[in-house]
Amino acid sequence: MERDLFEKAPVPQAYLKLAVPVVLAMVLGVVYNFVDTWFISLTGDSNLVAGVSICSPIFVLSIAMGDIWGLGGSSLISRLLGEHRDEEAGGASAFCLLSAFITGIVFMAVMLLFRDPILVALGANEASMPHASAYYTWIALGTPFIIFQMIPNNQLRTEGLAKLGMWAAMAGSVANMIMDPIFIFGLGMGAAGAALATSLSNVLNCVLYIIIIKKKCHVVTLDVKRAIASAGKVGEVLKIGIPASVTNIMNSLAMLVTNRALEPYGNECIAAMGIAFKINMISLMTLIGFAFGGQPLFGYAFGSKDRDRFKGTLKFAYLFETGLGTVFAIILFFVAPFLVRFFMSDPVVVEAGTSMIRFMQLSSILVGVPLVSTCVCQAVGNAIGSLILSLSRQGIVFLAAIYVLSKLLGFNGILLAQPAADFLTGVVAIIIIRDILKKFF
Repeated sequence: MERDLFEKAPVPQAYLKLAVPVVLAMVLGVVYNFVDTWFISLTGDSNLVAGVSICSPIFVLSIAMGDIWGLGGSSLISRLLGEHRDEEAGGASAFCLLSAFITGIVFMAVMLLFRDPILVALGANEASMPHASAYYTWIALGTPFIIFQMIPNNQLRTEGLAKLGMWAAMAGSVANMIMDPIFIFGLGMGAAGAALATSLSNVLNCVLYIIIIKKKCHVVTLDVKRAIASAGKVGEVLKIGIPASVTNIMNSLAMLVTNRALEPYGNECIAAMGIAFKINMISLMTLIGFAFGGQPLFGYAFGSKDRDRFKGTLKFAYLFETGLGTVFAIILFFVAPFLVRFFMSDPVVVEAGTSMIRFMQLSSILVGVPLVSTCVCQAVGNAIGSLILSLSRQGIVFLAAIYVLSKLLGFNGILLAQPAADFLTGVVAIIIIRDILKKFF
C-alpha cells in the first residue's frame, strides 16, 4: 500500500501516476477496437458491420454490471484505506470479487434465454440478424469473465498498483488482436470469431488479475471467508455501484436509441455510427481514463478529511480534462474522413461517419466536467449526486435532446443530441459539486 502517494506526493504527480496506467490500458483497448472493426470491415459487408454495431449496447451493459462491484467497491475501499481500516477494506474487496462472478453467471443465462427478442429490440433486421446473432451468442457466453475482470481492474488502483493492472489489461487486448484474424478469417467464423476473441481475451485478463492479487496485493484479496463476513457492506457498495452502473446502462440505452433513430437513413448509417463510435473512443476513453483513474485519490483524501488535497485534486482534474478534450476535438475534426475511409470506402458510410465524428468531438470539449464530477460523487459516497449525473448525460437529458433536436434538425439533430446533453449535464454537475464542498468541507 503506497500511502505516501496518496498523502504526500504533489497532486499532479499522484493523479497522473494513478491515471496514466488506466489511460494506457484504455488506449490499447481502443487500438484493439480499431483492429477488431478493421478486420470485420475487410469483409466489405455493411450488414455484417451493422450486425456487430447493433450488439455494442450488450457489451456496454456487461461492463455496467461489472461497475456495480468494481466502482462501488473501489469507492468504499478507498475511503476505508483513507481511514486506515485496512482489514475491512480487504473484506470488501473479496465480497465484490465474489459477487461479480455470480452476477456474470446470472447475466449470461438471461442473455442466452432471451437472445432473439433482445436482438429485435436492439434493431436487428432480416439482413443484419444472422451476423448480430452470431456475435451476440459468443459475447453472452463470455459475460462472466467480462464482468469479473472489471473488479480487480478497479481495486488494484486503491493500493496504488495501477501499473500492474495496466499490464494485465494490455495483455488481454494484445491477445484479442492476435486472435481476431485467426478466428474471423482463418477459421471462417466472421462476426462470431470477433466475439469469441473478445471473450477469450477477457478470460486471460481474469487469470492475470488473479495472479496479481495473490502475488502482489496486501489489501485486495480473494478469500471467500472474508467475502462472506463482509456481506454487511453490500449497502455501502450498492449505493455507489448502482449509480455507477447506471452510467453504462445509459450508454447502452443511448446507443440503442441512436441506432433506432438512424434506421430510416439505412444500414449504411448504422454501420457508419458503429465506425464513428469506435473512432470517438480515442478521445472518450482517454478522458474517462484520466477522470476515473484519479478516483482513489479523491476517495482517500475524503476519507482522511484532507480538504486542501481534495480541492487541489478537483481543480487539476477539471482543467486537465477540458484542455485535453479540446486538443482531441481539434485533431479528430480534421482527420475524421481519413479514419472512416480506413475502415470502409463506401462514400455514403464515409460521408455519414465523418459528420458523426465531428459532432461527437463537441462532446470531447464538454464531457470532462460531468465525468470528473461523477467520479467525485462516487469517490465520496454521494449516491444521489452520482445517480443524478448517471441518469442525465446519456439518459433523461440525452433522450430529451435527441427527441427534440431530431424533430427540428433531422439527421444533424441526432448527432447534436450528445453535445447538448453534455453541456446541460455539466451545468448540473457544477451545482452538485459545489454542494458537496459546502456540506463536507
